[in-house]
Amino acid sequence: MRMYLKTALAIGCSAVIAAAWAQSTGSLTVTGAEAGASKDGQIPAFSGVSRTPAGWTPGKLRADFSPFKSEKPLFSITADNVAQYADKLSPGQLALFKQIKGYRMDVYPTHRDCGYPAWIQENIKKNAGTAKLDSSGDHLHAAVLPGLPFPGAKTGQEAIWNYLSRYRGIGAEWSKLNTIVSPRPGSSDFIDVVSHQTLFFPWGKKGANPLQGDEPLFSIYFAYQSPAALAGQGLVQTFNFANSDSPTFYYFSGQRRVRRMPSYDYDAPQIGFENQYTVDEPWLFNGDIDRFNWKLVGAKEMYVPYNDFGMYDFQKSVSDVYKPDTVDPSVRRYELHRVYEVEATLKENMRHISQKKVLYLDEDTYLALAGEDYDAQGKLWKVKEGYPIPVWELGGTCDVEPFTQYNLTSGRYVADQGAAGMGSDIRYYEQSNDPHFTPDFYTAENLQAISER
Repeated sequence: MRMYLKTALAIGCSAVIAAAWAQSTGSLTVTGAEAGASKDGQIPAFSGVSRTPAGWTPGKLRADFSPFKSEKPLFSITADNVAQYADKLSPGQLALFKQIKGYRMDVYPTHRDCGYPAWIQENIKKNAGTAKLDSSGDHLHAAVLPGLPFPGAKTGQEAIWNYLSRYRGIGAEWSKLNTIVSPRPGSSDFIDVVSHQTLFFPWGKKGANPLQGDEPLFSIYFAYQSPAALAGQGLVQTFNFANSDSPTFYYFSGQRRVRRMPSYDYDAPQIGFENQYTVDEPWLFNGDIDRFNWKLVGAKEMYVPYNDFGMYDFQKSVSDVYKPDTVDPSVRRYELHRVYEVEATLKENMRHISQKKVLYLDEDTYLALAGEDYDAQGKLWKVKEGYPIPVWELGGTCDVEPFTQYNLTSGRYVADQGAAGMGSDIRYYEQSNDPHFTPDFYTAENLQAISER
C-alpha cells in the first residue's frame, strides 16, 4: 500500500491518491489525509482536533496541561543505533547524527491530535475543487480562508500554499523573542538578538473570508531590544498572496530614519546574524515561492517533531534550551507520522543560494516539520526542524512557530520564534482591537512614529 501511495503522489493525481487511501482505511479526513491507522498500528487513526484542557487559560504554561506530559520515550535514537531507524529518517536527520557529538532524538508514542475546529473544516470543504493558483502556478489566486486551500494537494505548489496559508488566528505576539545563532567552532559566544515581534494575518478573522486580489499574506513587525549594536532598530514588512512587491521598511536608530529596503526578501541575509539566516528561512520556508519549481515527491513514514511543548516553555532560560551544538534533546519530542515530501529546485533563470529545498509536511495539517537545503554543488547544506503544538486558544489548531536550522558547513545553528527566555507565553489572537493587528500599523509612517527616541 505504501508503494502504491508513493506512486500516486509522484504522478500528482488526487483521485488516485484517494483511491489508494480508501483501499487501506475506507475514509479520508477533511484535509485529504488517511483517516485510519497504519497497518502495524504504530501510527494511530486520526483522533480529531485537540481539546482545550480543563483549567488551562492563555498565559499558563502549556506543558503543564499537555495530555501527554506523563509519557516516557519509547526509545532514543543515537549515533550508536541510528542505522536501525534510517528508513524512517531524512538525509538531513541522518547527517546530524554524524556531525553533532551526542545528538539524540527521543521518540514518543504517536498522537494524531492536530486537526481544525469545525468552522475551519467548513471552509476547507468549500475549497475542495474551487481554490485556484494563478496562471504561473506560484501564487494563490482564489480560496476561502482561514482553511487549507487544497485538501488532498496534488502538486508541490498546492502543498506549500497549504502551509504558507495555515491558520494562526489574526496575529501572534512575542514580548521578548530571543533569536539565537550558536557560537562559531572554537568559540563560546552565542548571538542572542532580543526583540518585540508581532505577526498580523488580516484574512485570519473568524468566518469565511474569500481571497480577493493581491491581499497581504501576513505582515511582521519587530523592534530590537538587544544587543546594543541593534537596540532601537526596527522593521515592518508585508508579504502578499500574489506576485507583487513585498514592501519592507527598516528604522535605523543611528540615523533616526526609516528607509525602504527593496531587496530584503528571498535569500537576502537578515541584519545582525553573520550571514547565517536569510529572509526566506523563518519557519523552514517563508515568502514567495516563484524562484523554485515545486514537486510533490511522495509520502513516507518518518520520525518528526510533534507535540513539542518543551519549545514553548517560557519559564526556561535561553541556556536551558540552546546548547553550543544543538537544541537540548530534553525539550524536543519526536513521533512517527506520515508526511508528504515536497521538493523545490531552483529555476534555470533564477538566482538563490540554495539549489534545492526539501520539506516534509505533516499529512494531517500540511505543517512543515522537517527540511533540508542543498548548495549550488548539490551538497546537503542545511537541516531544519519545526516544532508543532495544538494552539488551544485557536480551537486546537496546530501551528509551528519555534524552529531550528543547522548549517552543516559552518557548524552553527539558528533557532527562532521560540519562547525560552521570554518569561511570558507566545500570544495568539483569535480576535483583537489592538493596533498591532491593523494594516495601518505596518507602514513606514507608523514605524517612524513608534521608533523615534
